[in-house]
Amino acid sequence: MASDVTYSSYLDLDRILSAQHPFSGAHDEMLFIVVHQASELWLKLCLHELAEARAHIASDTLRPAFKMLARVARAQGQLISSWDVLSTMTPHDYSLVRPHLGTSSGFQSAQYRLMEFMLGGRNPDMVTMHEATPAVAEELRSELGRASLYDETVRLLARRGFAIPDEVLGRDLQGEWAASPQVEAAWAHIYRNPHEHWDLYELAEKLVDLEYHFQRWRFGHLKTVERIIGFKRGTGGTAGVAYLEGVLKQVFFPELLSVRTAI
Repeated sequence: MASDVTYSSYLDLDRILSAQHPFSGAHDEMLFIVVHQASELWLKLCLHELAEARAHIASDTLRPAFKMLARVARAQGQLISSWDVLSTMTPHDYSLVRPHLGTSSGFQSAQYRLMEFMLGGRNPDMVTMHEATPAVAEELRSELGRASLYDETVRLLARRGFAIPDEVLGRDLQGEWAASPQVEAAWAHIYRNPHEHWDLYELAEKLVDLEYHFQRWRFGHLKTVERIIGFKRGTGGTAGVAYLEGVLKQVFFPELLSVRTAI
């Protein structure tokens, strides 16, 4: 055991705590920076856990995956709470900071995009904005070539004997997931007979938790933006609130929502 390790050195606090560089001189810019930096750290944890959970699902070891997915849900709670802190910034406060942001925007968060891709919200066009950072663009492209968390889950259903069509199992991984009646039928059987398929039932609910918390995070983003800048365009060129309203309609695991009506 290293005897020269301290709390500060282990956590690399010198670098972390010196990574805030306000440009405006406005008091509230520190809040703006810290909230976004902390969110990126929580995203890093989410990605770490999701990658491992996906690997466990692919290898039919679900119990460790459950722990990891539950941890992601807790981390998502921290991300959701961050909007409560950021919303203490008033329109006047933000007006002092915004001129110094240029075209930078949370829309450009590579980790956010990677998490969307991992969950199945895939649009190859979203890689374009990261071309200036080749390593990041390559990481995103690489993820588009992998099975998403939901792809691996549906493959698991097929291995368990559920009738999943070949066109679903062999779909183009780079595109959005297209809802399948056969996948919904498999989930309907599981939800009607949970004690026969308890691990699949629990996995389904863990995925529903992820979707639910992701949407709460998006909604918190929308309402915080609405509260601070109203209906102005975003700094990254998006339509602001209108754009955020649109992404609320994106669903990662459609059959896990539609099955509730089916049963």
